[in-house]
Amino acid sequence: MSGIKDPRAAGLAALAGLIADETRAACLLALLDGRAWTAGELARHAGVAASTLSEHLDKLVAGGLLAQERQGRHRYVRLAGARVATLVEDLAAQLPPAEGRRPVRGLREASAGSAMARGRTCYDHLAGRLGIALTDALTARGLLRQDTGFALTEAGLGWFAAAGIPLARGGRRPLARACLDWTERRPHLAGVAGAALCRHALEAGWCERIGSERAVRVTDTGERELSALLGLSPGALR
Repeated sequence: MSGIKDPRAAGLAALAGLIADETRAACLLALLDGRAWTAGELARHAGVAASTLSEHLDKLVAGGLLAQERQGRHRYVRLAGARVATLVEDLAAQLPPAEGRRPVRGLREASAGSAMARGRTCYDHLAGRLGIALTDALTARGLLRQDTGFALTEAGLGWFAAAGIPLARGGRRPLARACLDWTERRPHLAGVAGAALCRHALEAGWCERIGSERAVRVTDTGERELSALLGLSPGALR
């Protein structure tokens, strides 16, 4: 039986091939912190030689998954955009909880993993138990709807405005989007609203980054503000 091959098939296969390498996958996961990394930093993170990593980065840049720039002798790379971050995070969320995880090596690594589960950035929005707590609070107060996909209500738009959190509307990125949390196995808020909330939380000192990973924690200021704005108790934010 003959048929017409879908013209997207070759492109999809090529995209899957880009990700289907452990070193390249490690780089993509590291870059979910939303920052630019040097090639040397990624090489150390992935545990490969700089020359080997350079070849992988060339493929990811050529395939449109990474963007790069050079400053002096340093080569910086970052995810090409929110759509790439969504793709990587959604794929990671499909993994069974225990599949492929090596044993934790020592108390320091266990503490880092626990911190990531409590709260972290997922590219440019908040994830982990912190992200889920914020999403649930917005939903419970009628600011966010989840029944037909994520959408801010009129009250939600007013809440962001009253909190001094501007929303960059008008682009192709959805205002609110569900992102499946790979540790909590539930959706947290992403999209324009998720990114704006995360940015404001860091800039206003509600949250602060800890360690060299994506982990964040809520500050005393953040506990007071989020309690006032969303009725969240300190226990829900830790």
